[in-house]
Amino acid sequence: MDRYFTEPQHQQLRQEVREFAAREVRPRIPEMERTRAVSHTLSRRIAQQGWIGATVPRAYGGMGAGHLSKTVIIEELSRENGAMGAMVQASQLGVAKIVHFGDEEQKKHWLPAIAAGECLPTIAVTEPDSGGHVLGMSSSAVRDGDDYILNGSKIYVGNSHVGDLHGVVVRTGPGSKGLSAFLVESDRPGFSLGDQQPAMGLHGFSFGELHFDNCRVPAANMLGEEGDGLSVAYSSSVLYGRANLTAVSLGIHQAVLDETTAFCAERERYGAPLSELGSIKLKLGQMQSRLMTARLAAYHAVHLLDRGLPCDAELMNAKLVNVEYALDSARNAMEIHAAAGLFTDRPVERYLRDAHHIFAPAGTSDIQRLRLGEVAMGTAKGPWSDKLSTLVRTDPSPAV
Repeated sequence: MDRYFTEPQHQQLRQEVREFAAREVRPRIPEMERTRAVSHTLSRRIAQQGWIGATVPRAYGGMGAGHLSKTVIIEELSRENGAMGAMVQASQLGVAKIVHFGDEEQKKHWLPAIAAGECLPTIAVTEPDSGGHVLGMSSSAVRDGDDYILNGSKIYVGNSHVGDLHGVVVRTGPGSKGLSAFLVESDRPGFSLGDQQPAMGLHGFSFGELHFDNCRVPAANMLGEEGDGLSVAYSSSVLYGRANLTAVSLGIHQAVLDETTAFCAERERYGAPLSELGSIKLKLGQMQSRLMTARLAAYHAVHLLDRGLPCDAELMNAKLVNVEYALDSARNAMEIHAAAGLFTDRPVERYLRDAHHIFAPAGTSDIQRLRLGEVAMGTAKGPWSDKLSTLVRTDPSPAV
């Protein structure tokens, strides 16, 4: 797959992450699967590699390597383990809000710590009663002197139980202009975590509940201006969430094909490898075609993003294609494995479970189709990639 890149630094980065994942992540997967517990130690170990700072400018201690490099990092980790790929993608969602909306003081304080792996950030938008309907949220922040007092709850927060700094969007007034965003440290009085619930897949990753009970936060912790919360939520989801989740799906998809081709080479039917059967060969060819198409969609979208070009539609399409194709290929892989795929001595059932977790965040496939329909009709809003182009544009030859 290195042929998809012309830049040597991407090939070098891919190899670096791949070797780390094989050495540090692979041995821990059985324990994560067995316990379904959040992997605090491995999350920190990955963060210490500096990869959470892939899109953090070098002036703040980051890699300044851009979204294509970020995609390579998430993809290679996800190829080994979707949970740790999800951990990195969720952290980089937390990066986005500070890079795009943080003031200089906030950037100087937080970005170097994030880039060094000393701070894991999150973004918290979804609520129990409003789901993905951002304007339906009811968690609130009320001004009290030099502070705001936060009350309410958030759910499905990526890195909830390993995060140090939560970017929380809450209501400060009515309507679309009544949402604001705050940086909330995890040790603030009035902040608490809900119990981490066991989930179908992504074992080792945390995506749980945050609770705010008269949680006092300095006004200096506000991101942007009062009323900027909707922009914080939407831009982080569109520019980072879709790209990041695309990369997780892509890594899982590659793992599905790797595992299935290995299985077909080692299993024999009628005195020949399983891969010699025409029906199997057709399925493998379809999986290969899907993967190639998905990778082109993913890399094309972030290539445009790195150059500050409008690419909202490309990011929507990349998320749609990658999620749907990864799920389709995972189902094909289960069919090829037959009964052997139902047991945990092979990872294919884990890949299928993990792939389902990428479907809903940053918009389900139907949401992407609805937005792409608006693009086709010329009625789409935005684009965010154009509005924030100067903040996402990356040096075409970054050092990594």
